[in-house]
Amino acid sequence: MKMVGTYDSRRSKTKTRVPAGRSPDTARDEQFVWPETQRRSFMKALLLGAGSLCIPWRDAQAQAGQKVLRIAMTLSDIPYICGQATGGAEGIRFIGFSLYDALVRWDFEQNERPTKIIPNLAESWSVDPETKKIWTFKIRQGVKFHDGSAFNAHAVAWNFEKMMKSDAPHYDKRQAAQAGNYLATIEKVEAADDSTVKIHTKVLDGTLVYSMSNICYSSPAQWEAVGRDWDKFALKPSGTGPWKFDRQTPRERVEFVRNASYWDPKRVPKCDRMVLRPIADSTTRVAALLSNQVDWIEAPPSDAIPQIKAAGMQVVTGVYPHIWPYMLSHQLDSPFRDARLRKAANLAIDRDAVVRLVNGTALPAKGIVVPSHPWFGKPTFDIKYDPDAARKLMADAGFGPSNKAKIKFLMSTAGSGQMQPLSMNELIQEQLQEVGFDVKLETIDWEALRSRRQAGAQAPENRGISGINYSWTIQEPIFALIGQTWHGAQRVAGYNWGGYADPHADELAKKPLAEFDITAQNKLLADLHAYLVDQAMWIFVVHDMNPRGLSQKVSGFKSAQNWYQDLSPVDIKS
Repeated sequence: MKMVGTYDSRRSKTKTRVPAGRSPDTARDEQFVWPETQRRSFMKALLLGAGSLCIPWRDAQAQAGQKVLRIAMTLSDIPYICGQATGGAEGIRFIGFSLYDALVRWDFEQNERPTKIIPNLAESWSVDPETKKIWTFKIRQGVKFHDGSAFNAHAVAWNFEKMMKSDAPHYDKRQAAQAGNYLATIEKVEAADDSTVKIHTKVLDGTLVYSMSNICYSSPAQWEAVGRDWDKFALKPSGTGPWKFDRQTPRERVEFVRNASYWDPKRVPKCDRMVLRPIADSTTRVAALLSNQVDWIEAPPSDAIPQIKAAGMQVVTGVYPHIWPYMLSHQLDSPFRDARLRKAANLAIDRDAVVRLVNGTALPAKGIVVPSHPWFGKPTFDIKYDPDAARKLMADAGFGPSNKAKIKFLMSTAGSGQMQPLSMNELIQEQLQEVGFDVKLETIDWEALRSRRQAGAQAPENRGISGINYSWTIQEPIFALIGQTWHGAQRVAGYNWGGYADPHADELAKKPLAEFDITAQNKLLADLHAYLVDQAMWIFVVHDMNPRGLSQKVSGFKSAQNWYQDLSPVDIKS
């Protein structure tokens, strides 16, 4: 069971899974004892790693009397800060929606049901009833960028040019790469007047409003003021968001200050300052929290949750639109072109054991979305743990104990939504081995994995890779379902990594794009989802419960059922 890269299952001597028969709640309530190897790692991080996180004395003096929210991200560096952030959903969560705004946003105030799209920089929108290819957005009046210049329809059009028009002087290929998935169906964007934007689509796209929740708007005036240079803009970024940029140190920290004149008074931040720290190592994040170097950590490792609670701190979890799958290669040389192997892999995984491994912070997957979701539909392939059925499928395909199917997965050591990839992949590797697979795992950095996903399974660098373990957002129709059917010349970089191609799926995917009524659109999406599950397009493993560790000083946070969160109401007790 060889692991290629930074982690090898043969070197992992300590198992900390919850044994079968014990519930995650029981395990969490028992007295926590660190395994010896992890205890030493934790103490090293506490004494050495966390010490390096301390705020310098001069910074502490400057922040005296302020309410400062200090957050440890899972990323290894500060995301690109000019508008369309790098770092996946975590980059958008902490950078994109702090400094910037989109035309529409998710309603973060509700956390008891899935979030919905509501007006933001656009007060309203409509679709041309005849062509259904022209969307009109009415722009909110009186909004200012942080530099004091006006936000209007012309600024919106300018921002689309920076991502879509390669010969524009302000074109930024870095932002274009991050936004590509959201621009796939757009032909052009124009300002009809100061308060009206018209977006023309190449094809019918009833889901466009979801994509518009991800496009952030940078200040044209600031870009001019810094010398028409995005690298210089990154030193003094300007958006319309609830936080303003103050300063940053690459790979160490970025600091924002409260935008007291934010256009939406209800979302003016409670804290005066927010400090974001990239800390990819999960043990070091926990050490930083327990030693009071940060107030908030993303994705604490499951083994540390009892320790965090024992220290009197908070562990917040909540359902959100996430799937932790293996996106499978459907290339000619991939074993997973055979549906029997795809189904066998799905039946080989004991998802309850995976949930126990992560201390109950996940839900077993039955498909891309959860069964209660309006897009779930009525699949006939029941995704469950049935190793005997898996072995039979493997035997039917010509594989068995003496002739195992050789597969290789790419994975990351950390990253946005990746949960605890090392231990989870090790467990699944063992389970797949037991039914007739010979599994190798190759670990790479999160940003490198993101690049490999963008390239697709057909790219030379992905030759010989059977699948990628890549967490995925399922809160938007194209991201979750429709884009996963686009193949060949129709594929948009980032979607359908494996090159899945199926004529019936193609037809099912076209229908929701042509439907502009949400209820009717949901039913069509359910038909598509059911078919993709029946085809076992991916290996569906779990949905993350999105754990976060918070200091006892943190209050006001509501975990929305969304990849993104509203940091404005978060407060720090003195």
